[in-house]
Amino acid sequence: MSFTAEVKDELSRVEPRRSCCSKAQLAALVRIEGTLHFSGGERYRLEIATETAPVARNAIKLLHGVYGLKTELTVRRSVLHKTNNYLITVPTQPKLAAALDDLGVLGEEGLTLGIDPALVKRDCCAIAYLRGAFLGGGFVADPHGDFHFELTAESEELANDLAALMARFDIEARVARRRGLFAVYLKGAEPIVTFLALVGAHRALLRTEDVRIVKSMRNDVNRLVNAEIANQAKTVEAAMGQIEAIRLLAATRGLESLPPALAELAELRLAHPEVSLRELGELAEPPLSKSAVYHRVRRIEELAAKLNAESTSGG
Repeated sequence: MSFTAEVKDELSRVEPRRSCCSKAQLAALVRIEGTLHFSGGERYRLEIATETAPVARNAIKLLHGVYGLKTELTVRRSVLHKTNNYLITVPTQPKLAAALDDLGVLGEEGLTLGIDPALVKRDCCAIAYLRGAFLGGGFVADPHGDFHFELTAESEELANDLAALMARFDIEARVARRRGLFAVYLKGAEPIVTFLALVGAHRALLRTEDVRIVKSMRNDVNRLVNAEIANQAKTVEAAMGQIEAIRLLAATRGLESLPPALAELAELRLAHPEVSLRELGELAEPPLSKSAVYHRVRRIEELAAKLNAESTSGG
């Protein structure tokens, strides 16, 4: 089972708080997954298609419970994808036209494109609508991969209204057009976690948070390792430059010509080319601070640079 299917299974078991919330959740399901057929004289037939059995059960339960509508269920097997497709048909019946009007699907001028504000006036109803929207056309990637979340909408008006509903709860969503449809999407773990918590997907929320913590820890470790590798590379590069300077002095003047403090440090560096300045100071007798070692190294490098300059000038 995909992570999206797991989230839909969990959300389909969340009981709406009030009857108005049930209506809002059903309205979103119908708007996103429903197809309305019209044969004149207010004769309507509604079809809701889904590939998720819990979503089909939830839709049927709401259609029966909120409006007392008769439904027919057809289960079809996809040979290609080896999955079931569930088609819920609400045949023509006296209560259907009024239900469609109440759900904000039909208005005075026919089909509506956005969300009826009356359906989401209360925060609890707005949350239920978002839950229904995810049940109908939601996708959330497995948190072990990239964090990604989408709600599908057939119209730009509906997509913008869904994004506005999320903004009402401080969730920043964006809208994009894809293959003739519109996607309301979230990027990054934080807004996705906030959405899951809002609509009641607590198991999915905990799983996402667990993965996010592990990813964060792994990233922290990788940063530390990369920083350590970079520091080691800098240490090696600096040590090679110091050894080159010492060998130049040894070849031209002899290390015995250096002041004792510099000669001692030069010998230590030649004997221990891989260690840092701090470790080099610890090897000295008596031990030296990192600052003292640095100043002596700088003096050796300056002497070598002077010799190089004199050699170049003389040539």
